[in-house]
Amino acid sequence: MSSYSVVGQPVYRKDAAQKVTGEVLHVGNITMPGLLHLAVLRSPYPHARIIRIDKSKAEALDGVVAVVTGADIAAMPGVDPYFGPSFRDQPILAIDRVLHVGDPVVAIAATDRRRAEDALQLVDVEYDPLPAVIDVLEAARPDSPLVHEKLRPAKAFADLAHIEANQRSNICYHFKLRKGNVEKAFAEADRIFEDTFSSPPAQHVPMEPHVTLVYLDENRRINVWSATQTPSYVRTELSNTFGVPMNRIRVRVPYLGGGYGAKLYAKLEPLVTAMALITRRPVRYALTREEEFQTITKHGVVVKLKTAVKDGLISGRRCEVYFDTGAYAEIGPRIVHKSGYTSAGPYRIPNVWIDSYCVYTNKPPAGAFRGFGVPQLIWAYDSQMDIIARALKVDPLEFRLRQALDEGEEFATGTAVRSFGLKESIKQAAQAIQWSEPAQPRDPARPRGKGIASGVKAVLTPSISGAIVILNADGTATVLSSTVEMGQGSETMMAQVVAEELGISFDQVHIVQPDTDITPYDTITAGSRSTYHMGNAVRMAASKIKAELFAVVAAKLEVNKNDLVAGNGRIFVQGSEERGLTISQAFLAKFGSLGTTLTGEAICQPTAIPLDPETGQSAKCTEYWFPSATAAEVEVDTETGQVKILSLFSVGDTGTAINPRHCEQQLLGSAITHMGLTLFEEMVFEEGRLINGSMLDYQIASIKDLPKNLKPIVVQVPHEAGPFGAKGVGETGTLTVSAAIANAVEDAVGIRIRELPLTPERVLRQLAKRGGAERAEGKEV
Repeated sequence: MSSYSVVGQPVYRKDAAQKVTGEVLHVGNITMPGLLHLAVLRSPYPHARIIRIDKSKAEALDGVVAVVTGADIAAMPGVDPYFGPSFRDQPILAIDRVLHVGDPVVAIAATDRRRAEDALQLVDVEYDPLPAVIDVLEAARPDSPLVHEKLRPAKAFADLAHIEANQRSNICYHFKLRKGNVEKAFAEADRIFEDTFSSPPAQHVPMEPHVTLVYLDENRRINVWSATQTPSYVRTELSNTFGVPMNRIRVRVPYLGGGYGAKLYAKLEPLVTAMALITRRPVRYALTREEEFQTITKHGVVVKLKTAVKDGLISGRRCEVYFDTGAYAEIGPRIVHKSGYTSAGPYRIPNVWIDSYCVYTNKPPAGAFRGFGVPQLIWAYDSQMDIIARALKVDPLEFRLRQALDEGEEFATGTAVRSFGLKESIKQAAQAIQWSEPAQPRDPARPRGKGIASGVKAVLTPSISGAIVILNADGTATVLSSTVEMGQGSETMMAQVVAEELGISFDQVHIVQPDTDITPYDTITAGSRSTYHMGNAVRMAASKIKAELFAVVAAKLEVNKNDLVAGNGRIFVQGSEERGLTISQAFLAKFGSLGTTLTGEAICQPTAIPLDPETGQSAKCTEYWFPSATAAEVEVDTETGQVKILSLFSVGDTGTAINPRHCEQQLLGSAITHMGLTLFEEMVFEEGRLINGSMLDYQIASIKDLPKNLKPIVVQVPHEAGPFGAKGVGETGTLTVSAAIANAVEDAVGIRIRELPLTPERVLRQLAKRGGAERAEGKEV
């Protein structure tokens, strides 16, 4: 790291001052002459047929400009009224049927939001309720009521090109992995462990809600301002939906107030675009917090594990995983596929059988959430790791280290793991929590315990990031990138990479925010991929400029270009800084003037070998891995059931840390998110109706819930193909939190909870069961 001047330094964020002073632009701040505001009437039923819609009274209300139904949109010439990244299964507005409580039915555009909301009360909709399926396991049964009669694959992404329409089932996607002979492993096992774990749907709760503004410019081009993590995808989706050439659509994204996966793919954009086309006026729609709960959620997941142990080691594991994707598939099939193959864990298991299912239910749609489904899986498999270790009377730490994969060994998919700091992460977590020293309770009624957990996530592969770097004659640079800055620090990362490559200062690099008219394609801003993919793209683009500069300076100085280096705004002979030119002098030598620019363009496009559809095997299923470990110490109040986290250490292998401070902040932020999901967050449904769909009833972690001892630990195992050796870190801290806390609870009070969250009620229930069992055995309680 000592050879770098900008990379590896904890520079402050590019956007820090603007955000602290409230000067940044958000979509919700944008206003335009003649702007209309949107309100949406939503279904009160989890499943029903639409019999009749009477909108005449709403249309007559003063200030109402348009009242639109799904049938109206379906009748628009050349419009496909359905959209979606996996299947085109989601109508812009409901057509014929509603499939979950909160399904959009009627949209009203009016001169102000209050007027639009008043008009909603005047719309009369007659429904015929239909049988609904709410439980994911019931929905997966062949005799369950169907949510969708037929499906149409979207074919929007290369990694989803293999998806086909199902045959009359709520299972819209089934991932399979087969390695070795799992039945033989069970037959020869010394012991077999079977457990079922569940985690509920939850809400992302970004500070900024979904908001989109669409208008037609003087050339009748569709202009979109949207709080989205995927501007490139949104443009493609709108082109496909409305039959408009892509160069007739412009998507711009200012700063996001958080995303966490909620703002991936198309959400509000198809509806707001339709309303702008119908009214020929600018239209904005911002979701209320209650509507956020009805629009996108985290997948609820049920994991069934059956694990064989032979001679003290895991010899086989069968995983049966059910992802509740809600009424619309959204990106569920990708989650089931990419996360599904990690279901057995990062351990040396010779025989593995995985069935991972994406299942429709009549609940709000589920999509990407920080961790992309992997935290729900690690919650299961690394909770069971502790169950097995304790049953075998083996130290849970040693049990993990004994079976964790080493560098170069094959994952369950047959892909060798590289840049794989898993064991080092586990060891660092154990050292931080002082694993060898038992927890010391201060109060007999509040026992303490320690827990540890480990796991990995694979980066989305294949995917594409393109970038353009423009170097000005004064030595300043401009970066064109469609990566969205949503608080993760991507602008800062890109500026550090470009500054390092060109040998200029961090402050001399400007990042242009996503604008599909000028910034190149980027698959998504998600999945911890931006540092690696966009970081590589901007570095390669900058390196092309550097190569041109080196050629000019080498000719001018009559030296070998391989002897040149860049630094402090100069190109000079290594070891002889006085023998060189400034960037401005190099421009003069090349162009004879200073009014010109040099431009470099590059694409980072890692490839993968598709997984075999029957065995899930591939020599390369991913570009790189995110090893994670968490260690926790908890205190459990045996009278109230409350779990208090005393210490938590979040450990992640980031590769080279481009910005160590940001890496630490990412580990802490993602860990805090999953502390809330572990202890109290869940969306509660009764007969398909959400009963805690507001911030009055839905609890998230606050500063009062944080442990006094909360620390990140960055492990740096450089990746040979990463920008300066970097990988990613945005999700790493999320992965192992839940299992570590649950393992600490068992260490403290001897109970095993298999259902998240770890609420006081569940703790007390398990304590009561343990007490009853001990009394039945004649033990003192």
